[in-house]
Amino acid sequence: MAAASASLESATRGAKSSAALEFLKSSPKKLLINGKWVPSKSGKTFETLNPANEQVLALVAEGDKADVDEAVKHARKAYEEGKWSKMSPHQRTHVLLKIAELIDKHAEELAELETLDNGKPLFESKNIDIPGAAETFRYYAGFATKIYGETNPSDPSMFNYTLREPVGVCGQIIPWNFPLLMASWKIAPALACGNVVILKPAEQTPLTALRLGELIVESGLPEGVVQIITGFGPGAGSAIAEHPDIDKVAFTGSTEVGKLILQASTGNLKRVSLELGGKSPNIIFPDADMPSAVFGSALGIFMNQGQVCCAGSRVFVQEAVYDQFTDELSKMASGLTLGNPLDPNTRMG
Repeated sequence: MAAASASLESATRGAKSSAALEFLKSSPKKLLINGKWVPSKSGKTFETLNPANEQVLALVAEGDKADVDEAVKHARKAYEEGKWSKMSPHQRTHVLLKIAELIDKHAEELAELETLDNGKPLFESKNIDIPGAAETFRYYAGFATKIYGETNPSDPSMFNYTLREPVGVCGQIIPWNFPLLMASWKIAPALACGNVVILKPAEQTPLTALRLGELIVESGLPEGVVQIITGFGPGAGSAIAEHPDIDKVAFTGSTEVGKLILQASTGNLKRVSLELGGKSPNIIFPDADMPSAVFGSALGIFMNQGQVCCAGSRVFVQEAVYDQFTDELSKMASGLTLGNPLDPNTRMG
């Protein structure tokens, strides 16, 4: 036990949030299934590391097909019994606002967990990721009461209308670059529309998703409505993609894996949403506001160490301003502070 404490102290050196450290001490982390924290059925765990020093932060349950099957069973029951899908939009709004409030309340803890597990600067975690996650739940809390149907003009003897209903059980698979923000982008809109969710966070960065799971339980969300299965793509991720009783899969990640998920969806023709890789150019013309163009281009490629789906990884500069632009961009890049991501002055972890 003493060795484990010393190891955790070394892995989290520089962290100041006592709540984050207390969260990490409870290891191994478990799966959230039907409102309860349970070990994986196989008993397997894996390590999640602090990428800044490559030391172990915690052991995490390694879920696989058996755990996904269990989660889907409870999700289907929760959906069909209407614990959430048939709840009034105003009640859903109340719960989503409560989750947003809890994220705000635990913002310091969540920011340090994000930086420890992902390696991004604490400056970004505190000012972008965690506030953005709270605002996402707050935004979709308002959306729950704005889901309208339509009436369609037709023969006077007929009444045609559309009624928007929840899709059902949604499997959600997220990447490691914005762990809590990606989880919020997936969970909040699905819940606002009355769906139930099975989330698989990236195996490299599961900690804030698990902490969010604790806050979701605290919010009063009914059991089985949000479940969290940690694990790897082959095993947990593939089981979600292939499962015949999951109605929709939302995935953010590589094009290669996106193709596999689309292929797996044919089993029951489940709906699929894919946000995959891309190349995003910035184009600089001579009439550009040069300070803004330089700042925007630098932010586009250096923010979050460049680990952004829409990072500005190419810049096309018209020849007339090429030298001016590259000189100013080079100066700005050389001024970035690299270092310990927990240092509030660090701008690149």
